[in-house]
Amino acid sequence: MLDRVTLKGLRARGHHGVFERERIEGQTFVVDVVLHLDTRPAASGDDLTRTAHYGIVAEEVTAIIAGEPVDLIETLAQRIADQCLKHDPVEEVEVTVHKPDAPITVPFDDVTVTIHRGRP
Repeated sequence: MLDRVTLKGLRARGHHGVFERERIEGQTFVVDVVLHLDTRPAASGDDLTRTAHYGIVAEEVTAIIAGEPVDLIETLAQRIADQCLKHDPVEEVEVTVHKPDAPITVPFDDVTVTIHRGRP
């Protein structure tokens, strides 16, 4: 069983979506990330280099949100998962992308896509 490091509510403005208005105006995206890793090596030596540095992960995630636009939040989630898995201690990651301002014509609270990825 792996341990978890969770980052909730990471926010950035992005220009993702299939509609021209979304690409031009942009909107706020919110991301939750759960990193699955063994924290015992870091804890035993009180050593930041032996765990996932969540401050750096947060910066990377928000840079991806604000970066190159994609049509689908599924693609955005995959890009974020791929980046998280580049951190050596991270064995698996769960990424939830929230699109609270999605262009939907009926009242709603949120639209999310959640993916779970691991090392191949």
